[in-house]
Amino acid sequence: MTMSDGKSDPGGDDRDSEIAKDTELVFLRNRVKELEAENAELLSQVSSCQCQQMEVKHDRSELDSSSLVRRRRVRKGDKNSIPSHLISKRYVALKIMYFGKRFYGFSAEAQMEPSIESEVFKALERTRLLIGDKKDSCYSRCGRTDKGVSSTGQVIALFLRSRLKAPTVEQVNGKMGERPEYDYVRVLNRALPDDIRVTGWSPAPVDFHARFSCSAREYKYFFWRQNLNLSAMDIAGKKFIGEHDFRNFCKMDVANVHCYTRRVTFFDVSPCQNSHEGDQLCTFTMRGSAFLWHQIRCMVAVLFMIGQGVESVDVIDTLLDTKKTPRKPQYLLASEIPLVLRTCEFENVNFICSPGAAESLQSHFKNESLTYQLESVIYQEALRNCLPPSSGMISYQCISFIIR
Repeated sequence: MTMSDGKSDPGGDDRDSEIAKDTELVFLRNRVKELEAENAELLSQVSSCQCQQMEVKHDRSELDSSSLVRRRRVRKGDKNSIPSHLISKRYVALKIMYFGKRFYGFSAEAQMEPSIESEVFKALERTRLLIGDKKDSCYSRCGRTDKGVSSTGQVIALFLRSRLKAPTVEQVNGKMGERPEYDYVRVLNRALPDDIRVTGWSPAPVDFHARFSCSAREYKYFFWRQNLNLSAMDIAGKKFIGEHDFRNFCKMDVANVHCYTRRVTFFDVSPCQNSHEGDQLCTFTMRGSAFLWHQIRCMVAVLFMIGQGVESVDVIDTLLDTKKTPRKPQYLLASEIPLVLRTCEFENVNFICSPGAAESLQSHFKNESLTYQLESVIYQEALRNCLPPSSGMISYQCISFIIR
């Protein structure tokens, strides 16, 4: 703007500057309000875990696998996904049962599929309980059972998604606050195959390690008594108790193991309640702080030879004396199928299971047991009819001998 005489107005520039500042100030205030609104909305989504409830159509009061499995899969890089560092998580120990017959052992590191570990992580990813990948979860396992070996008490530990914003001391000790935690047992069991089940979970301190925090492991080995000398086997088995060098009772792993001394704290051989065709089912029970590769199966193999009268009870002392017997003699391993990792013991870790999840577990185990009993009946029927009916007496005697 100019004056009538053509000279500039000295106050014009100041007024234009003030107007520009006012306009910019209004714009910034509006932008701040928009950002505050967006931030409030994002915090609301994170606190209410809406990222896990986007497609839940049924019971919103309980998060189960039906809602988790059906939820839309969020791909990496999705602009609607929430960064992992903003998701609540907690360190959890899980107790796992599995029937090992169809699996190539527990560990997925052998590159043989299927493995129990790979199936567990598939379920964790499917239910969106796993945050990040296996490495990010600080994962640890109590033991690496071999191909065919089962367990009723395997334990793993890792970080899992949590409904708690910031777990308090009471919540870490297992006392839930007003907002209930995810029912990890029920959620995972809906996504696992029938021969794997989670039977309990427990909050765990961040320094907990499923392998190194374990104070004791207990194994059971089932077998039919037949004509075995149980008394001699029990006397021989008691010789394992104590701290010994078990290099003659294991598969040597020189690349990873340099000390073969282990402590066995308990051994027992006893009959079970089950019997068939007059034959009694029995079990070895062994407990110790840790065991070597194939140690249980080697111990059982030697005990069977003692029970059959092929070896004397003193052979245990001979094999435990590594100076007298510096090299392991050749003998066949006992079968892996009857071996069960029964339990892993920890201090201050109490596994919990909701009433609903416990009821589902009982129903599932009962149904699976009935299914296997039906399979057993079919095999028995095939056994009875395995020979053509020629002379009735001869066929009957032959079949009766096979059954016994």
